[in-house]
Amino acid sequence: MPNIDQDQALPKTLYIETTNRCNLKCRGCILYRGNPEPERTISLQQLSMITDQLPDLERAVLHGVGEPLLNPELAKMIRHLKKRKVYVLFNSNGILLDAGRRGALIDAGLDELRISLDAASAEGYQKMRDSAHFNHIIDNLHAFVQELHDRQAAGPRLSLWFLGTRDNITELSDLVRLAVHIGICEVYLQRLVYFQDDTGYGVARPEKTLRYADTAMESIENSRDIALELGVQLNASGLCDPMKSLRGQPDALYPWSKCYRPETLMYITATGNVLPCCIAPFATTDFSALILGNVFESSVKKIWCGAGYENFRKRLKTETPPKCCRGCGILWSL
Repeated sequence: MPNIDQDQALPKTLYIETTNRCNLKCRGCILYRGNPEPERTISLQQLSMITDQLPDLERAVLHGVGEPLLNPELAKMIRHLKKRKVYVLFNSNGILLDAGRRGALIDAGLDELRISLDAASAEGYQKMRDSAHFNHIIDNLHAFVQELHDRQAAGPRLSLWFLGTRDNITELSDLVRLAVHIGICEVYLQRLVYFQDDTGYGVARPEKTLRYADTAMESIENSRDIALELGVQLNASGLCDPMKSLRGQPDALYPWSKCYRPETLMYITATGNVLPCCIAPFATTDFSALILGNVFESSVKKIWCGAGYENFRKRLKTETPPKCCRGCGILWSL
């Protein structure tokens, strides 16, 4: 029988791909290379089945790969979770953020909406995301900010996200200025994660990282100064300080071992597969090695407290962690 650690508290944070379908093919996303799973969209019934097994759920992140706004039941999912007083957020590219969806998200009680742009110009957006929708997205955001103001709505809180590479980092300062123009006061610099066992794809390659790029550091420092002057919060994913998020802690002993995710959150793909975190599929081509169970085949508790998860947690504390964790804390921040 599999070893089950009944003392492992169930996670209070859940990442769930409401769909793995997307209307873009961005150069920094694994979908650019090809989805390792078949296309799926989670139903409200499936989401309810999963979240009902997490009695202490506090935070639900309704994205992974894919565009959440492609899920026709997204607003209903948010309502369902808000009835339990769960904090709900998701990332979007903003293309489908029309009047109907904007109103539905506000009415559903969405807490936070993160818009991934990766550029501050139509030209830069075309290079990073192979799309001509930049101006359309900015119009959607202007309209959303205006609607929030007109309705005196408390949320969702809006932020802009920027995947930093050597190809686009010079646009970060202009993104800060663009945020002010739109009426958004938060900008996040996202660190580049790339395969440790393959040459990569698109911009997700080691030679595109901002680490050790002096000109990139200058761009970030300049952007931080501009953000301070304009009253914008310039933060980073993983850590609050953008510079630290890029440098990691390469001198620390087993820096990956400080990761909190396998102990505190669960990531579920649109097919039901449970992965250790949202970074993992971007760090290794060995997708099968990431799968710790499937919520459509077993209970959340049995997976979370089972031998597969427990072995993963133990390996994370050693000098030979799982393949997907070997760049964490070294090549990018935790």
